[in-house]
Amino acid sequence: MRHTLFKILALFFITYSGAQNIEISGNVQDETGFPIPGANIIVKNTSKGTTTDFDGNFVLAGVETGSTISISYIGYVTRDIVITDSKKLTIQLREDLAQLDEVVVVGYGTQKKKDVTGAVSIVSAATLEELRPIDAAQALQGTSAGVSVTAPSGSPGGGFNILIRGVSSNGDNGPLIIIDGYKGDLNSINPSDIETFSILKDAQAAIYGIEGANGVVLVTTKTGKKNSKARISYSGYTGVQETTRELPYLNATEYALILNESYAANGQTLPFPNVSGLGTGVDWQNELFDTAPITNHSLSVTGGGEKSTYYFGGSILEQDGIVASDKSNFQRANAKVKLTFELSDKLKFTTSANYFNQNRRSIGENALGTPLFNALNYAPTYSLDQQDTSGFLGNEVVNPISQIANTYNEYNGSSIEGTFQLEYEAFEGFKITSRVGLKAYNDTGKSFSPIVNYGSGKVFNTDRSSVSQSKNANNSYTWDTFATYNKVFAEDHNTSFTLGTSAQRAWGDNISATGFDVPNNSWEFADISLANGLSEAKTTGSYIYDSRLSSFFGRVQYDYKSKYLLSAMIRRDGSSDFAPENRIDYFSSATAGWKLSEENFLKDSETINLLKLRASYGTLGNNVGDDLYRALLSGEATYVFDGALITGTANGRLPNADATWETAEKLDIGLDINLFDNKLEIVADYFVEDRNDLLIGGFPVSGILGASAPGAGLPTVNAGTTRNKGLELFLNYKHSFSDDVSFGISYNATKIDGEVTAVSNDIISEGGSFSVGQPAISRMEVGQPIGYFYGLKSDGIFQNQAEVNAHPSQTGLGSAASPGDIRYVDVNGDGEITIADRTYLGKPQADYIMGLNLSFNYKNFDFGTYMYAELGKETVRNYERDQPNVNRLNLYLNRWTGEGSSNTVPRATVGATTNKLFSDFYVEDSSFLRIQNIQLGYSLPGDVIEKLGISKFRLYASVNNAFTFTKYNGYDPAATNGSAIGGGIDYGFYPISRQFILGLNLSI
Repeated sequence: MRHTLFKILALFFITYSGAQNIEISGNVQDETGFPIPGANIIVKNTSKGTTTDFDGNFVLAGVETGSTISISYIGYVTRDIVITDSKKLTIQLREDLAQLDEVVVVGYGTQKKKDVTGAVSIVSAATLEELRPIDAAQALQGTSAGVSVTAPSGSPGGGFNILIRGVSSNGDNGPLIIIDGYKGDLNSINPSDIETFSILKDAQAAIYGIEGANGVVLVTTKTGKKNSKARISYSGYTGVQETTRELPYLNATEYALILNESYAANGQTLPFPNVSGLGTGVDWQNELFDTAPITNHSLSVTGGGEKSTYYFGGSILEQDGIVASDKSNFQRANAKVKLTFELSDKLKFTTSANYFNQNRRSIGENALGTPLFNALNYAPTYSLDQQDTSGFLGNEVVNPISQIANTYNEYNGSSIEGTFQLEYEAFEGFKITSRVGLKAYNDTGKSFSPIVNYGSGKVFNTDRSSVSQSKNANNSYTWDTFATYNKVFAEDHNTSFTLGTSAQRAWGDNISATGFDVPNNSWEFADISLANGLSEAKTTGSYIYDSRLSSFFGRVQYDYKSKYLLSAMIRRDGSSDFAPENRIDYFSSATAGWKLSEENFLKDSETINLLKLRASYGTLGNNVGDDLYRALLSGEATYVFDGALITGTANGRLPNADATWETAEKLDIGLDINLFDNKLEIVADYFVEDRNDLLIGGFPVSGILGASAPGAGLPTVNAGTTRNKGLELFLNYKHSFSDDVSFGISYNATKIDGEVTAVSNDIISEGGSFSVGQPAISRMEVGQPIGYFYGLKSDGIFQNQAEVNAHPSQTGLGSAASPGDIRYVDVNGDGEITIADRTYLGKPQADYIMGLNLSFNYKNFDFGTYMYAELGKETVRNYERDQPNVNRLNLYLNRWTGEGSSNTVPRATVGATTNKLFSDFYVEDSSFLRIQNIQLGYSLPGDVIEKLGISKFRLYASVNNAFTFTKYNGYDPAATNGSAIGGGIDYGFYPISRQFILGLNLSI
């Protein structure tokens, strides 16, 4: 009995000791370290609890050790923590997207994501933080289904091209960019200031009428939070850049041997009788490429009170080029402010402003005769400072280092842009919004051409110095006023009505001039005020423009019990760019959705959280060109008066009073599925777009109209139709194994087929060039994709004279064939090979666009990688000069040297052949997979940063454009100049840089 009593007392003592009451305290934050006021802290299975104060702090007494507290807040995942001691807690809550009913911006309003009936992609600030793009457009590459982002150049400040669901127009295919309600450009804003992108891809964009045919990118910038103290955040990185690749070219010995073989094949004296001492020679690419620094600093202050919020941001980016960094560099500065004020219970004022300034220097690129072009073609047998004084390499190839040394230019641009908005809630559910968006952009440019001599007959020789200067002023405003009325009828009928008007204007002017005989032949004196030389040719130029748009729009949205969703919209646009009788048109669309997951047979499913069918159909417009109906005096002509040659003004492009806008007719059928407690998200779409009344520039008309007169031009005519159709798939899976381990994977793929379905009178539009003096190689033609490549199709290499004799004659191409020459296909079957045998050789647009993104978090470590791929496209290799003595790719080491030696690369000869005509020999598969970002980060634990008095401290290292896997021989398989007809032709693109970056994210 005594032993039993002792055991009971001992157990009671142990229990009492282990369950003693203590006081706990802590701070509750979101994932970014921002305090959460009003969060609930409850001791589970008791009524004991408290809430956090303004700064997210709490204190709770009388908590037993070993008990569990539950921390919750609306919109966040509830978190449970076992209490073991009185150590101060730092608790971070993760957003619960299922609870939040994520809001999506859809144009003149918002919708809950689960209720959206159109095809919309979202890119969040978290993605921007992981990618750290230089240009905000890069954040859309590989992260959004149906969106292709390509760079026309890897040079600093080079910009990006954005395509949404492919190329539908022969003109401009870029989307409309709306930033906080005003028309803007992504390259003018700091990516760190962006909260979200919403990409409208289907007929839902009809609310933007004439401007929505190419899709709409809606940008929402960051704002402060009400009832939160000031939070200072800094993000910065520094790093080095290098080229992603150098092209495999011949070294000096290889070059000399092949050149000797070429001369011998034509019975000429060898140019290099002794090659033994040549070695590898000069690697001109290696001499041009260098490592270059890049730095970025962004600072923001955000917060708010009971009636207001604020966000202030500033950033500076400095990037040097990997080619001639002193002549190729970019600087960008941004200042951002966003304020909201509740002036009364019914009236709210919001203003958002962005100041942007850029300074850029650049070298010539992506054209014949540019430094990179010359680096590839200049002979490796020359020394670094040696000029081709004899003209051995032809008249267009010069020493690239000397060329860069004689390149001088600078460009400076600045803008102020933003919005002023008033919202008035007249009564419950009825709100009137009036918003004015403004943008003023001004820039100046200057280039200097010194006196220089590169050698005999070189086209780049200059015997007179000159300086050219220009100044541009570009202004625009948008004034939107719209009313929205939300009303629930009979409990189950949810309605929303929007009615509004929009007035837009864009205007500006330019002036440019050239002065000659710059003092001292020096950049320091390169100014028109000092260049007093005269010229017989006109040395000044200018233009003005003024375009206006007036619109009315309306939208009705309806759902029944959140199951059946309907939306219809219409917009009336009037544009000053067309003749009065063609200015007005109407664009409309309808969308519908059915949430099967709300039906009784799925409502209680533990697997399916959301299952929604949706569809959309409508028309949208695309305006290509200004003043299409008026004849402008923009041409230039010369006349003879009294025996003297006089420069005058002439009509420019012929007018077309019948011109009207292109119309896109869009159909989309989609499926949205969320599974497994919203961990897996699936979005699938099938789409078809018919682009009608294409505005085709330079359309052939009768010569009696004067289109061929000096300074004149052919008109722009509505004369074609295209069809794009395809499939999109988006998969996103996120799972938290514990508070310490989480994983995410996102994949998207898009299949696009494009075709020209009709052109008036079967006229073929041409563009793009290859080499010098050859016909245009890109076409727009019925039955083919826009901008497809058109040339001779090969069928191997002639191995012997018997094969030459048995094949249709190729003399019609300009030269008889010999063994070792390219054998062309007689496409039209007329028994001879001529230029009429040209055919389809490929296209610059990809069949498939894909993105794969992975993330992994373990305790305070985070890892992520982003990948992007384009499959099923071709690029033209056009950086090889058509001259006998220039350097070449090392693929010529596998040339034909005798029967059976090669069936892919023709023989080496300086004699006349047809091998350099445009054919599929110069068209390469440019499909690629790019690992565009790899990042590893480490964040200090909550208890450590609390002691330091900060809310976030994260260090990271990343590699941008880490690896590119491709068969293409050029610098960048993704590069294109962005032209619909003439894109995908590589003249020696400035390669994108691989960037090694160290960065810091800090919040106080």
